[in-house]
Amino acid sequence: MSEHEVLAHVDEYLKIGVEYDCSDIHLPAGYPPAWRRYGTLQPIWDTHEPLTHEQTEQLARTFLNEKQWEHLDRVGDVDFAYANEMGRYRASVVRQRLGYELVFRIISTHIRTMEELELPIEHLRPLTRYQNGLILITGSVGSGKSTTMASLVDFINRDREDHILTLEDPIEYVFQSQGCHVNQREVHSHTESFPKALRGALREDPDIIMVGEMRNLETISLALTAAETGHLVLATLHTGNAPRTLDRVLDVFPVDQRDQIRVMVSESLRGIISQQLVPKADGSGRALALELLVNTPAVAATIRDGKTFMLPGIMQTGKNVGMITMDESLRQLQANGLITQEEALYRSEDKSLMKSFFQA
Repeated sequence: MSEHEVLAHVDEYLKIGVEYDCSDIHLPAGYPPAWRRYGTLQPIWDTHEPLTHEQTEQLARTFLNEKQWEHLDRVGDVDFAYANEMGRYRASVVRQRLGYELVFRIISTHIRTMEELELPIEHLRPLTRYQNGLILITGSVGSGKSTTMASLVDFINRDREDHILTLEDPIEYVFQSQGCHVNQREVHSHTESFPKALRGALREDPDIIMVGEMRNLETISLALTAAETGHLVLATLHTGNAPRTLDRVLDVFPVDQRDQIRVMVSESLRGIISQQLVPKADGSGRALALELLVNTPAVAATIRDGKTFMLPGIMQTGKNVGMITMDESLRQLQANGLITQEEALYRSEDKSLMKSFFQA
């Protein structure tokens, strides 16, 4: 094939993405076909012409069904899970100034274990064995939250004999029932919204509920209620670290409810995992920087009193239960030669402290 030729079907681009270990494929009007490999977005072929409006429309028509096309036409964007014989993808098509933009997140069909992801198993395992409570997995888009979540759910699925219910938008990893009975529901396909699905969930006698994303007051409120009433809830949030996560959860509630919510959170929270994927120094992939907050009596008191700014200090002294701040995790990765000083500094919270650590 010539580098200027536009492939006939999106599947041909996805095949390239899978072969070359990419996380995303971008097919936008006004830019050449691109891939994201190890965190960096770049054209697949250096000399490829930008795609035209007509070409991206044609590519969109190769995989959107009539209902999806009608939704795109009416609303201007559509996102859903797409599958072909090579695998599953989170697909998004949006109408923009120059035409259509098609973006695919390649979902690994292989659910990676906690060992494979090098997660701190001895400190995460106790969190997964609670009968109730809330575990939050946080980080920016593309920080590996879904992969970590799938790993935890897979561990619970093998470790316990319970009912797991997942509420996702869209379903990414597919779980086969092992020790647990697993039900997966997709928002928009099987249910109207996260809040509606969560309300329904409480009538389905689940033991563990996985919520794809806590997006608004109603979802957060229902997740907290579920965690309080005897369910172990795992959920994701787009926040960078533990203090910001708690602030985000509390700030969505009206001021007059916050004291009561702080008490609820202090009692039901089990732990917060915050993560970033950092390009490795040798360019061979990305390293996981992971912050872990475990709810100890000191942490609970801090949440109750609304003093989340004190959490980093408490986390420094909670190493015996596995607590680690994001900056400590970055320092460890840099000290082990996995990431550069520049990356560690760029991603750190306290830049002056990080600098002094390098100069020591």
